[in-house]
Amino acid sequence: MPSIALTDLSLRSLKAEVRADYWDTKTPSFGVRVGKRTKTFIAKLNNRRITIGAYPLISLQDARRRALGLKSDKRTGLRRSLSFKQAHAQFVAIHVPTLKPSTQKQIKRNLERHFLPTLGSKKLDNIEHQDITDITDALVPTPSQAWHAFKDIRTFFKWCVPRYIKHSPMEGLKSPTKYTPRKRVLTYDELLSVWQHLTAVGYPFGDILQLLILTGQRRSEIASLRWEYINEVERTITLPETKNQTEHTFPYGDMVAAIFDRIPRRNSTSLLFPGRDDATPWGGFGKSKWEFNKGCELAPWQILDLRRTFGTKLAELKVPPHIVERLLNHKLGSLQTAGVITAVASVYNRALYVPEMREAIQVWETRLEALFQSSPPLIPSAAIEVAALVS
Repeated sequence: MPSIALTDLSLRSLKAEVRADYWDTKTPSFGVRVGKRTKTFIAKLNNRRITIGAYPLISLQDARRRALGLKSDKRTGLRRSLSFKQAHAQFVAIHVPTLKPSTQKQIKRNLERHFLPTLGSKKLDNIEHQDITDITDALVPTPSQAWHAFKDIRTFFKWCVPRYIKHSPMEGLKSPTKYTPRKRVLTYDELLSVWQHLTAVGYPFGDILQLLILTGQRRSEIASLRWEYINEVERTITLPETKNQTEHTFPYGDMVAAIFDRIPRRNSTSLLFPGRDDATPWGGFGKSKWEFNKGCELAPWQILDLRRTFGTKLAELKVPPHIVERLLNHKLGSLQTAGVITAVASVYNRALYVPEMREAIQVWETRLEALFQSSPPLIPSAAIEVAALVS
């Protein structure tokens, strides 16, 4: 184990092709671990290496002071040291249930798929920057996956501090990729092709996606629709629970009403789109979309893009921005200009702007009807092929 008098000058000059530890000649059991791209202060305590923090985010002086503090703090030396697997189990049991259902699924999947197999048996105190970067850098060919994995492991270690460790090995690390919000908006020609193929596919996948095109709502909220949410007299839909934790009431038009008329009603459930057991909503989006793409060949698109297309096209049709936001059920109150819903109004008046939203939906359906009627229907052979794929 090489020793060196650690100074700011010597730290800057240290380089290593292979990860190596350099121990300070001035402060016993204190040193720095040098990799190709990182320098991390470490200390030895009870035959365990403890990560102090990354240089230069932590200065040499502060790191040396922390190392001396570790030696004088007997509680730290006797502190229960959990493995990644043990801490992960606690994280899943305590913290994950407080997150949104979709976030719960994502964070558990990323931790179990990318980190648990490699880090599971390692003590949290012994996990270092490079242990993380070895995993996240390998995901760079899929940028979105790399970004989400980095974000979720950072959340995990943030929760572990100060429960099980004093400092997170994520300190100073940056995501290997940047998050790039999707900007895909379908053209009217693409929307026409999708609509025609969805008509051929039919219930449930085809009807759900056509409702998404017409209403701009989130796919899980449309898939979870119940008949009691629909007011057929007023032609409104009220979603009692939504992503932003508010009730959402919005109007619908003739095209949506026509879809509702052809959906079968069952005595066993009030769901419009029940799953296999009639108690839970239908959820076969992944497989159905994959099969749908075989019959409807477009540039890559996601179901979420239908919601973005709805909002963008309404804006192009001169629908006021706050009406678009209201239809999309975005959180309100951020804009303060005249005529825009204030934070107080968004709390106390859930039915605000229903007439304006109804007018916007009429404009949207009129535009779509003109588009669909101006083009010949999907040829029978293609319709049969697409329907067979999804069934």
